[in-house]
Amino acid sequence: MRLRRFLAALLLVTAACSRRESPSSASSNDKGPADLVVMSGSENESLQPLIDRFARQNNANVKVNYRGSVDIMLALDDPNADVDAVWPAASIWIDMGDERKRTKNAESIMRSPVVLGIKKSLAQRLGWVGKDVTVADILAAAEGGKIRYMMTSATQSNSGAAAYLGYLYSFAGNPDALTSAQLHDNAVSEKIRRLLGTVNRSAGSSGWLKQLFLDKYDQYDGMVNYESMIIETNRELVQQRREPLYAIYPVDGLAIADHPLAYVDRGDAKKAELFKKLQAYLLSPDVQREISRSGRRVGVAALEASTADAATFNPDWGIDLKRVLTPVRFPTPDVIREALELYQTSFRKPSFTVYCLDYSGSMRDAGEDDLKGAMRMLLDQPTAGKFLLQTSARDITVVIPFSDHPIAQWKVEGNDPEQLAGLLSQINALQAEGGTDIFTPAIDARDLIHSRAGLEGYSPAIILMTDGKSEDGMSLENFKQRWNGSDIPIYSITFGKASDSQLKEMGQISSGRVFDGRSDLVRAFRQARGYN
Repeated sequence: MRLRRFLAALLLVTAACSRRESPSSASSNDKGPADLVVMSGSENESLQPLIDRFARQNNANVKVNYRGSVDIMLALDDPNADVDAVWPAASIWIDMGDERKRTKNAESIMRSPVVLGIKKSLAQRLGWVGKDVTVADILAAAEGGKIRYMMTSATQSNSGAAAYLGYLYSFAGNPDALTSAQLHDNAVSEKIRRLLGTVNRSAGSSGWLKQLFLDKYDQYDGMVNYESMIIETNRELVQQRREPLYAIYPVDGLAIADHPLAYVDRGDAKKAELFKKLQAYLLSPDVQREISRSGRRVGVAALEASTADAATFNPDWGIDLKRVLTPVRFPTPDVIREALELYQTSFRKPSFTVYCLDYSGSMRDAGEDDLKGAMRMLLDQPTAGKFLLQTSARDITVVIPFSDHPIAQWKVEGNDPEQLAGLLSQINALQAEGGTDIFTPAIDARDLIHSRAGLEGYSPAIILMTDGKSEDGMSLENFKQRWNGSDIPIYSITFGKASDSQLKEMGQISSGRVFDGRSDLVRAFRQARGYN
């Protein structure tokens, strides 16, 4: 019941804050209504050509909405959600969301272990090649400064959640089932906090993490991601004549994504029949071989070594299909939910987030209301908790409102509800007017973050929200010169007629990203905040 109350409240907040849904999606036919709507994890996006071919063969319009694990969980609990099938990375999201028991015919399409991929020369120096590596070994190497690595957020991405749960199992002594009491054990809490504190860069999705690592290859040693993502990364690294990654499978904390495809029964016989055809197609021998060549494990035994493509599952990359993998058993939905809450509020590396908020004249009325409503979602802790985006006791939150110049700097350290409410009151009291200069507040935010002693103990980020093109104050060229290679990411959220070109350049310079808030502001804020 606790999970049901959480989901119901979250659905209400989503409906209240978001005017209409605008998911990242692909369709075999953009004309007319979809014959089948599939909500899938973003890691499956590279398999879209297989769906397109199925649609052509069956003269059907199959629409795939690529969403995060939490979105899939919520859709399963919403009787009005426009979804006919779900294809998450792991069964746990179906288990947590489908309390109405509407899913049927769930079948695993492929599997992929969650591994630590590090440059092979480093794996050799650490003595990890051809050796069983434990979670404690990873912790020791990371705390010793021997590894700089990336990992997705456990509350936003399944790869991060799976790795996190595997680490918890290891620190709890590999019980048959992880319990709430073990989550609160001081020894477990202390070790997981230390391990998460060694993560050097976070992200909100596995696919973007892969691209970020490729872009920042010289600054990092590796990443925690799906085995399939390590394979995709290595293919690009080989083409670039760079050293590939070596897959490390933690023997006492390994999690495996099972990628189930399940039908959401809404009483439509035609959709049910089309779903069965799609599932049978994806499980057919020819398509399974294609999926295997993409780096996913297929078959009853999760891919036999004798039938594997050695160019894909390359032993030189540490991928040993003869190795018997013993994954952890995921706990009950209530324990998973509690573990994710603890990750967000207590265990993760604290964030240092500066929000640069556009209060130029063009934001007046609707834009200003949207901005204030979105910040309310983040700063009001009960509401933020429904999205697993709570502020922790160690976080630093700064707001820099701006127009044609920075207007103020307001800061809160920690998660005291009264202080955060006071910050929200300051945001609500300000009125939009004046021109637009997005570059000066971004530089001020960068300087403020860099002035913090012990910055290596935080995950820093700048979240910039604007509806316009910067035409006052600092120029883009001046911004580029002053940015001077800083490693603080800028995550921009667009309103109205914001200049995508300017924001994309800022994202490229800072290894950040642009999120579209024009149609689904809540989701854009969730994404941007989830990357930190």
